[in-house]
Amino acid sequence: MRRRAVLVTLISTLLALGVPGAASSATEPLSSDLYVSPAGDDHADGTARHPVRTLDRARDLARARVADMKDDLTVHLASGTYRRTEPLVLDARDSGTGGHKVIWQGTGRTVVSGGRQVSGWRKVAGRPGLWSAPAPRGLTDTRQLYVDGVRAQRARGTVPVDLTQTAVGYTASSDTLAHWRRPSDAEFVYTSGEALWNIERNGLGQWTEPRCRIAAAEGTTITMVQPCWDNSNKRVEFPDIPGRTVSMVGPGHLTNSGRATYIENAYELLDQPGEWYLDRAAHRVYYLPRKGENLARADVEAAQAEKLIDGQGTASAAVHDIAFRGLQFSYATWLTPSRPEGFSEIQAGYTITGEKGWATQGLCQYVEGGTCPFASWTKMPGNVSVVHGQRIDFSDDVFAHLGASGLDLGTGSKDSTVNGTIFTDISGNGLEIGGVDGQTPASGVQVTNNHLYGLPREFHGGVAILNGYTQHNTIAHNQIDHVGYSAISLGWGGWPDKIGDPATANPSHDNAVRDNLIFDYMQMLDDGGGIYTQGLTGTSLADGEKVTGNVIHDQWGLGKNVYTDNGCTYETVEGNVLYNASYANVASRHTDYRDDLGNNDPTLVKDNWWEEGTSDGDNKGLVTSGNKIMTGLSDVPSQILGNAGLEPAYAGLLGSRVGAPSAPEAPSRAGTSTAGADALYVTFNPSFVDGGSPVTEYTARAYDASGRQVGEQSVPAAEFKRTAIVRIDGLPSSGGPFTVTVTASNAQGSSAPSLASLPLTPATASVLPGAPTSPKLRTAAGAATVAWTPPTATGDAKIIGYRVTVSDGRDPIDVMGRDVLVTQPSAKGMFRVIGGLRPATSYTVTVAAVTAAGTGPTATTTATTKP
Repeated sequence: MRRRAVLVTLISTLLALGVPGAASSATEPLSSDLYVSPAGDDHADGTARHPVRTLDRARDLARARVADMKDDLTVHLASGTYRRTEPLVLDARDSGTGGHKVIWQGTGRTVVSGGRQVSGWRKVAGRPGLWSAPAPRGLTDTRQLYVDGVRAQRARGTVPVDLTQTAVGYTASSDTLAHWRRPSDAEFVYTSGEALWNIERNGLGQWTEPRCRIAAAEGTTITMVQPCWDNSNKRVEFPDIPGRTVSMVGPGHLTNSGRATYIENAYELLDQPGEWYLDRAAHRVYYLPRKGENLARADVEAAQAEKLIDGQGTASAAVHDIAFRGLQFSYATWLTPSRPEGFSEIQAGYTITGEKGWATQGLCQYVEGGTCPFASWTKMPGNVSVVHGQRIDFSDDVFAHLGASGLDLGTGSKDSTVNGTIFTDISGNGLEIGGVDGQTPASGVQVTNNHLYGLPREFHGGVAILNGYTQHNTIAHNQIDHVGYSAISLGWGGWPDKIGDPATANPSHDNAVRDNLIFDYMQMLDDGGGIYTQGLTGTSLADGEKVTGNVIHDQWGLGKNVYTDNGCTYETVEGNVLYNASYANVASRHTDYRDDLGNNDPTLVKDNWWEEGTSDGDNKGLVTSGNKIMTGLSDVPSQILGNAGLEPAYAGLLGSRVGAPSAPEAPSRAGTSTAGADALYVTFNPSFVDGGSPVTEYTARAYDASGRQVGEQSVPAAEFKRTAIVRIDGLPSSGGPFTVTVTASNAQGSSAPSLASLPLTPATASVLPGAPTSPKLRTAAGAATVAWTPPTATGDAKIIGYRVTVSDGRDPIDVMGRDVLVTQPSAKGMFRVIGGLRPATSYTVTVAAVTAAGTGPTATTTATTKP
């Protein structure tokens, strides 16, 4: 079929050039195809010589022909941009018939765009570097602006006042916000993640980043929009279980007294190159160009349409047998978070919505008036969406520069494929499959050989692939890298086990996640995994979820390579390669409350290569068998490593980076700790959006209370990945407190600085930490895993590393990294592999914590390696 499409394109080109004999080369089936061009005419007949201009006209012409289909009907889209203000709506009438498909085939670079070009840029008087242009006609609001295919940052900054939370918002320490140009445009963002060093956790659980807009600022009274505010602060808690929400997912209100991490979308915040603001009342766009950008020549796109393709099948009339090939879907937005509904996140882009959502939504039997099914919250929409779609195919496509989820194959999706496609620069989830609302589950969906990277860009609790209640789905041979939170999330509804109830019954079974390559994930938020599963996965190990042959490594945030969360039953985790996790390679154990036997959720963890080193055994149904401690990739069979990720025919996707090369996105969540009387340790979340060129260096800069820079230190990106720490020395001994910002650099330049850390005054540390606790040595024949938990007392400084010594006389092993930092406040376990051991030999290993005060006392463990 792909060869035929190429032939059709060639014939079309020859006809357009007037080449003699071209028409006679077209066979009769080809003459029934349709042709579209941005330069076409909707009064034309849609032939190769006379293409139509719009997708809507092509759809209508195709609709008239499907009843007589004797072969696939191809709608050829010539290279160019097809602009949408509303989605192309497809229903059962637009489906293929007789076993044939309607194929929407791109040619060259074919872009289906929801954007409006912004032109007429002029310098703003009195604001050096700032430019403005009239908003395009009809553009009333947007959350995204792109300059030459590079996402710009909505103007943001630190909240300029202290806030005291009230029932309806805040009381501010001054009336600063009331004097802003449009305070009701501004949005508070509450970034979560682990609360480590002096980095706050401000959201609704470590995995979330909710957002609510200001409704009004009058004097020092700040009123927040409703229902976002109540949905984020009034979540129902069990009266007899303090702090436990009835939803059992996260806290009942914004943590840290509702303190906002930062504020976004105000004219007054425009202070960094690459930032923009839309003044909706004045109908003007403001932008601070980055170095090298020329607004007289740049293609500046404001996202306008909220949906590009809308496949509206129904349970009785599915939309079916349609393919989208060689298309790029770009420049669509999602405006709900800007409205009073806001973005009151629960998990993976799901939100609580509606006037009384906090009181009833998805709470089912647990509260009077609770709506069922349990945990059925509101899913983030897709900018391309299909419901009740059968045999819908997306291949060789690109989903990029999008403001919601990229693609949603929703309720009733069946026997459909997503193959050879790129997902990147998407505000939320990359790909969504099915739902959790009790409707017809998705089934038979094949997601293979896709590259998902550099997302989510705005709603950072989003995931690359979100799979709800589904059956017979396969997610295989994908590469997922550089993502802010979990890579793949499957299932739902297991949370009732937190109060001793069984997981919610659901229709999921026979799903497979195999042979994927996942790395550099959880680069911003915490408590997730490379492959995360929640709830029942089937009725037995035979039809339960299979996680096999995946290679998953280099996690940043606190979590696991493979995370079997609440109520996860009948999952098989077999033959995977799992390393460089911050907490566990495979976890965690949960009690199975479907009966009173006290067993664990049935799970099989078998024949994996990992670093965790847990011994074989049957822990009340949690079976661990045949797993091998790996000291490096040389221990793993090469065919296992080679089979994970994109298959050879799709390797070219890795070189198909989308958008112009640019400087990286700014790092996030900067925090500091004492490194001595005149020095600070700095940590931060790295840039997971590298601008198409790898990050090579990070630079941390310290500032005194007046804003004067007083210190700077740069480190190679590879070193920071290993240590998670930058040290700034030589600070004024009496000049604190200091704040720190961090920039990332690549071959294209340096990012904007991160938001500043909270202020901290360095101090001399003198009290050593206590000894680590619960040391264990898990042995193989030639290697062992030493495991421990952090000290209960850390002295007067934060732990920056551990020192491990082995009784065979080798040099001490200095353990550093992000897991050292994120496991400390939550007292999670740590582990490291020790290689080069002799079989059947006794070894003693000691572990000591290291802080700015020095190295503390050791914890000791002894074991004998296997013969």
